[in-house]
Amino acid sequence: MADDYVPESRWRMGLAALLVGGGLLLGGVVLVRGLLGGGGGGSEGAQPGTDVSRVAFRDAEGNRHTLADYRGRVVLVDVWATWCPPCRRSLPEVAELQKVGGEAYAVLPISVDRGGWSDVKPFLAQNPQLGLTAYLPDGGEALDAFGPIPGIPTTILVDREGRLIKRWSGYGEGLARRALDEAVGRR
Repeated sequence: MADDYVPESRWRMGLAALLVGGGLLLGGVVLVRGLLGGGGGGSEGAQPGTDVSRVAFRDAEGNRHTLADYRGRVVLVDVWATWCPPCRRSLPEVAELQKVGGEAYAVLPISVDRGGWSDVKPFLAQNPQLGLTAYLPDGGEALDAFGPIPGIPTTILVDREGRLIKRWSGYGEGLARRALDEAVGRR
């Protein structure tokens, strides 16, 4: 009789393993989306015209800044991480744009590395050719005004009044430059 029961037990064990595995996978997706700001409210993020001036970040010396500090200038925010290959490809362009911004615009590369400055400072030291000035979010909800950030790099373009112009995820060579040129030309 025990031999007749074994196949049904294996079937139940297999189904239970499948359900537990699926639950763990779903839980992992929810956790990752939550950590990257992808929870709640769609995947497009903040819509054009949304006031994002409350976004807060810190420089390497610990000074707190907000996008409101840049009122009067167009701002390009690059959300990135040291471990992200597309982010690494985009950084030379981001750094070059940051260097030439001046009064017309500012470029703010904000790293979302979990290790914070412990990850970012060594990365910048190993890549001095970038000459990049990086920032970190000022807390877990500092970037919430942007809406969900489903992937990195994510680039957010902000007008002179602190309102979102446009945003996109991924890196396309020259895309940030063209978007900045267009935004700076607006009045």
